[in-house]
Amino acid sequence: MMKYFKKIVGERVYLSPINSEDCLKYVEWLNDFEIAKYIAQYSKVLTIEKEEEWISKKTDNEYTFGIILKDCDKLIGNISLVNIKDIDKTAELGIFIGDKDYLSKGYGSEAIMLLLDYGFNYLNLNNIMLRALAFNERAIKAYQKCGFKIFGTWKEAIYFNGEYVDEVYMNILKKNFNKK
Repeated sequence: MMKYFKKIVGERVYLSPINSEDCLKYVEWLNDFEIAKYIAQYSKVLTIEKEEEWISKKTDNEYTFGIILKDCDKLIGNISLVNIKDIDKTAELGIFIGDKDYLSKGYGSEAIMLLLDYGFNYLNLNNIMLRALAFNERAIKAYQKCGFKIFGTWKEAIYFNGEYVDEVYMNILKKNFNKK
């Protein structure tokens, strides 16, 4: 059993600092086309060595957490705040649920709300943005449910499966989050 730490706790999930012992699980998920296609990782071949290197290079200016089920301490995905700009008080959110049994059941939305609270009310961020592939309607709806608004579309920005697809840009401001 992996050891996780309840850094940020919700009703059904908690966020734990990423655990290097989970490398194998992340490599399994990120090499699964059905998971990787939604996070623009489909063209990459990920090895255990590459994933271990990625985990070891995390900086003090990035916050990456495992999404852990509260009732059984099971890892189901991860969530991050990256590209943090201290002066501007901005960051970019990234998330994926790797365990397909937990897709479309609200676990990702709960993890997002936990991380937004942490980002806005503990890290003093003001604006958190994210990017989504336009065909990932499930994720876009979840982001909107969490309070994100679309502020732009980068037309034909990503080459996927023989064609160019749009990338949607969304953000949420601290003042709008704290009203929820």
